[in-house]
Amino acid sequence: MTVRPVRLALLGHPLGHSRSPRIHRAALAACGIAGEYEPRDVDAGGFAAACGDIAAGRLDGANVTMPYKLEAQRRCDHLDADAARAGAVNTLARGDGGLAGWNTDVVALREALASLPDLPVLVLGAGGAAAAALVAAAGRRQIVVARRVEAARRLADRVGTGATTGVWGAAATEAVVVNATPLGMHGETLPGAVLEGAGGLIDLAYGPAETPAISLARSQGTPAVDGVSILVAQAAASFAIWTGLAAPREVMEAAARSGESLKAP
Repeated sequence: MTVRPVRLALLGHPLGHSRSPRIHRAALAACGIAGEYEPRDVDAGGFAAACGDIAAGRLDGANVTMPYKLEAQRRCDHLDADAARAGAVNTLARGDGGLAGWNTDVVALREALASLPDLPVLVLGAGGAAAAALVAAAGRRQIVVARRVEAARRLADRVGTGATTGVWGAAATEAVVVNATPLGMHGETLPGAVLEGAGGLIDLAYGPAETPAISLARSQGTPAVDGVSILVAQAAASFAIWTGLAAPREVMEAAARSGESLKAP
């Protein structure tokens, strides 16, 4: 019997910076799975069409990135518990009678938090990635900070993990900072003195070089997890959902970091 190639995609806009295609292509090859992982830079209509392709079986699954994680959650017929609580989806597959969604960002963030000191968590941002961070940090004291205080309040109320709001740019003394904004992708620094006295850092942003936040944290001896590590961890969880196989993490990590510069611009 001939097994057709698996058909996977990355959905979002823009996608030029993404390392996900090379991560998943390397994983498929390492596991001997014929198939493709295709980046699809889509507008809202293209995103809706791709969701329809998955529900109909024309696509086997997809990762979702900016700006469609919240829209993906709204389009799903079935959600895992993390996606339902976060109100955001980054992994799609066909479910029983429709579209199923998961939030493997939460899985990756839980793993990262477990490797850092058991401290309160300060989340920068108010979008889907910030929601995933709050869900992953459930059980810890949480502070969510955004440029617009009302956006931070709405996020805290929606996710319901007991987060309070803080001041943009204030120091995160004795807390683990989670940067769930794009700051750092193009060499930007985090606001104010946020890393002064921080007990740890998870920086979801990544670019062609180490972000300024990661460089600063490491220079001052603050334990840190970079965005590529988070990307690989969430990709591994997505790969397992789509294939039913344990992901080849070392292969995926090597693919993600291929050609990476070690210093911030």
